[in-house]
Order: sequence, then C-alpha cells, then structure tokens
Amino acid sequence: QTLLRVGELEMDLIGRAVHRQGKEIDLQPREFQLLEFMMRHAGQSVTRTMLLEKVWEYHFDPQTNVIDVHISRLRSKIDKGFDRPMLQTVRGAGYRLDA
Repeated sequence: QTLLRVGELEMDLIGRAVHRQGKEIDLQPREFQLLEFMMRHAGQSVTRTMLLEKVWEYHFDPQTNVIDVHISRLRSKIDKGFDRPMLQTVRGAGYRLDA
C-alpha cells in the first residue's frame, strides 16, 4: 500500500507527500514517520509508549517531552487553517487521529 488516506488527509509513501483538502503539507522526516504511524492506526488511541517504540525505536522512556513537541508541530501543520482538527489528545491514554 503506497497511499494512506484518513478522511481528507492523504499520504503518498513513495512520493513522501502529504495533502489535506488538496493543500500540500511540508513535514520533516520524523513528523512524516509520526503521521504515517498515526494514519495506520487511525481511530485508535495510540500511547506514548507505542510512539516511542515504533517511531523513535526507543524501548525505554527517556523522560523527555520529545513526543509532545513533535505532536504539537504535527498538529499545527495538519490542523491549522482547517475547520476541524484531526489530531486529538486522549487524556490519560495518548493521541488519536480521526477522519
């Protein structure tokens, strides 16, 4: 599968391009990896531990805010200027990408 789609958000894995409502979204490599993981688990709560293991390949908690910083940057890129936010914080659980 080379094209991921969640609602109006589309990711081309080969071309390394992301679009929402036809607007291109420029992502850094780690943001792209993070969004790909979130899109593959769309509608599910994704824990910080899952993100650390699958996106950062850490098998321990480094006790930093690296996830918060990247989620914040990603949220500003994919949600800013659109009517409805897609990247949600699930209190006490992690994050969820909804269509």
